[in-house]
Amino acid sequence: MGSELRPTGDAKALVAGPAARDEQSALLTELIEAMTRDTASIANVLCLLHARLGGQVGLQSSSVFTLDSDDGTLDRVGGLGEAVADHAALAGAVFRVPAGGPPRHDGGRMAVRLRIGGQTVGVLVLTGTRLDRLRPDTLATAGLALAATVQSLAAERSRHFIAHATATIRKLFEEGTVAASVEAAGELLARSTAQAFRTEHAAVHLIGAHGRIRYASGVSLDVEQNAALRSRLLGKFAHESPVWRAATQASAPILVEDVELSPVRPGGLVQTMGLRSFIGIPLLSATGPVGIVICGDASGTRHWTGTDRTLARTLAVEGGLIVDSARLRQAEAQHVAELTRRAYHDALTGLPNRSQLLLTAEQALAEAAESGAHTALLLLDLDGFKRVNDTAGHHAGDALLHAVGQRLVEAIRDGDLVARLGGDEFAILLTREPHKASAIAARIHRRLVEPYVIDGALVSIGASIGIALCPDDASDVATLMRGADTAMYQAKRHGGGTRRFFAS
Repeated sequence: MGSELRPTGDAKALVAGPAARDEQSALLTELIEAMTRDTASIANVLCLLHARLGGQVGLQSSSVFTLDSDDGTLDRVGGLGEAVADHAALAGAVFRVPAGGPPRHDGGRMAVRLRIGGQTVGVLVLTGTRLDRLRPDTLATAGLALAATVQSLAAERSRHFIAHATATIRKLFEEGTVAASVEAAGELLARSTAQAFRTEHAAVHLIGAHGRIRYASGVSLDVEQNAALRSRLLGKFAHESPVWRAATQASAPILVEDVELSPVRPGGLVQTMGLRSFIGIPLLSATGPVGIVICGDASGTRHWTGTDRTLARTLAVEGGLIVDSARLRQAEAQHVAELTRRAYHDALTGLPNRSQLLLTAEQALAEAAESGAHTALLLLDLDGFKRVNDTAGHHAGDALLHAVGQRLVEAIRDGDLVARLGGDEFAILLTREPHKASAIAARIHRRLVEPYVIDGALVSIGASIGIALCPDDASDVATLMRGADTAMYQAKRHGGGTRRFFAS
């Protein structure tokens, strides 16, 4: 500080009378005592300045500015008296010139560079009627006190930012490891960004094929707002949004302080949430952009700081990793589900297969044994199917099997099971109304023998159905299957229809 604060103007004016020297000397003592006790606050230092210098140098107002190293904006971090609009311009002029010069005078204003440890940390701008009476040692000490305070506040903000960012990222990853889909990951990122920046609202939309929006959800919106969000966005092209274009082209977040000064999509996320300031974070996967998260405030505009920008960039990077991980988990789950479906379902008809029938029957009989309930099993074989297969071809036979499966499903109630065992054999497990098994089997038989339209031609077949009951005819699945199978072949030997198995 001392190398930058040199006497300017009339030296006699700086060496004022004894009263002025006493006030400034008293100020130096108070400033030194304040710095010795603890790091003084900006307000405390400025109060001392105004109390001691208000009368002596006509001090009217003071402002302390810091420079955001990330985006170059000036922040007024403290001040007393009426703020003057062009104080920031004067402070900016000081920041733009090399360090080492004297305080900058501009009429009734003075700008003093605040330096500590060889670094400029801020600028003090004073407005007064007799600022030329300020002694260099007074300016140097006041500047040092303010520089130490500004540096301490910056360090504290940095510590808070690091702790907050670390906690946000840790929580994001903890929850992100269980996100089972890209949609879940997108909603998680929306919630996390709203919490990280302490904004009022947040929402996400995801894109599908050809860049159309396929999913939209607000994590802080009510049911009506979410419905409006979906109706306005689903199916629309993402690139029609200026926010989307800016964020994806830059592959980085965009921070908008005043929505009135930035173009947005009519009826898009920003307008639906009524935001006046917002952050847009693109969700960038390894395959390209998959969506965007927007969080912001509806109550007013907001100045985004350099630390906000840093955190937004970090969330964008981490968000991409979480989206990719969720995509892999989702694909794996779908693959497992497909393998499971294939293992327990018939490929031709889509019905459960023998494995699923046996598994379901085991569970049904175990529950029936505990509750005393009954279960019925119907096995059926199509009569005349081989003739259709041989005369009309395998394609017609496959179509006929599919049609039979559909009629069987339509003939039973929810909770019962239709399965294809192979060839032209089917099974029906009745747990809802097993006591009506004979009536249900008769209804199924009547439905199956009705003609089918296959490849434009009418096809007629018959059906033989065997019935076995648990616990009347059997108490285990194997015995139940044998009983129903025996009854089915008895029906077939007698020309089709239905037949009940009676245990001997």
